[in-house]
Amino acid sequence: MAANGRGPYGRDLIGHVEEPFPDLTLGVGRRLRPVDVIVVGWSCNYGDGRLYRNVSIAELRDGCATTVTDYWGEPAAKPERRHSITDRLDMPPDGICNAAQHLDHH
Repeated sequence: MAANGRGPYGRDLIGHVEEPFPDLTLGVGRRLRPVDVIVVGWSCNYGDGRLYRNVSIAELRDGCATTVTDYWGEPAAKPERRHSITDRLDMPPDGICNAAQHLDHH
């Protein structure tokens, strides 16, 4: 946590937080920019094969982010009750959602 109590700030602090995960891969998917807001869908894998699907929302003032909120999607197994009524959705490599093998190391 940063000295201001708000979490990592800046590239150096974010890098320090992510440093224990040398196999971390990230991929940016869909980006939306309505007025004074940026919404980014992104994915990450910490090297254990579990793919987290996440969303970040940044509120803008004069083109700069004033507030950023991140929503993290914990990987989860399909509940037993859905096995007979749903199929796996295979996303194409150039689709909106990034497949794990298409994430980049950062």
